Amino acid sequence: MNINKTRGLLYKIARILGDVQAAKNGRLGKRIARRAAGKATNKMMKNLFK
Repeated sequence: MNINKTRGLLYKIARILGDVQAAKNGRLGKRIARRAAGKATNKMMKNLFK
């Protein structure tokens, strides 16, 4: 396993732990909305600077 795969795995675990923490604190909806907004912004920026 190389460093890139290890890093990717760690980021996935961190994202899952963040979801669990947000659910525990009752903020899961906000987290999902922010994630969706970030993905949409990323797509727009990607198309803009293509």
